Amino acid sequence: MKPNCTNPEWVGRSKCAVCEVRHFVLFSGMSSHELDSALLPIDNLHAAQHAVLYEENTAAPSVYTVRSGLIKLKVDLPNGGQRIVRLLRQGDVAGIETLVGERYHHTAIAMQDTDVCRIPREVLLRLDQTNPSIHQALLQRWQRSVDQADHTIVALSTGSAEGRMARLLIMLGRSGDHPGFMPCREDMGALLGITTETASRIIAAFKRRGLIHTDRENETVCDLSGLALLARK
Repeated sequence: MKPNCTNPEWVGRSKCAVCEVRHFVLFSGMSSHELDSALLPIDNLHAAQHAVLYEENTAAPSVYTVRSGLIKLKVDLPNGGQRIVRLLRQGDVAGIETLVGERYHHTAIAMQDTDVCRIPREVLLRLDQTNPSIHQALLQRWQRSVDQADHTIVALSTGSAEGRMARLLIMLGRSGDHPGFMPCREDMGALLGITTETASRIIAAFKRRGLIHTDRENETVCDLSGLALLARK
């Protein structure tokens, strides 16, 4: 991953004034001068597909906000497998556990080309002391992360394998910068708690039934209404 913002020669620096991170809820209510000072240590990173932002159980010096793209948070299982516990999209935050001094709880990997802002822990802790609104904003972000995890568990870990796959495809089709994005079968299995082979069989069956097809731009197109019927199972 290549840092941008802290490189004085970065050609995109002139766009920092309109960067989405300036409207990030943690920075709301701050004056332009305060915000400019706070943003100095923050760096924009481009993570290519499959790039690892951080690894499970390692020191957590930074929080990451997703500007575009898709990130998976995975944990390693005792049997050598993996389980993807959450997908992060634009506006989501990764690594928020650093704010209570804990190590990263997951491994964060870009599922597609992804743009993130890396915010040092010290920046947020300092803002917490100097700006009264920061503490409440941090709590709101933490609660949002918990709610997202709960939703993922319920939506992707209960019901039939076909129903879970349908809910996953609907989730991907309605959000993200690339609605035609299709994860690899291994990632699908890790998200849904099924084997890679089972994921492959279900996708093949969906294609035969016309629920999934590929358009002229080689993008995956899903029949969301048809999948919605299966999602109830």
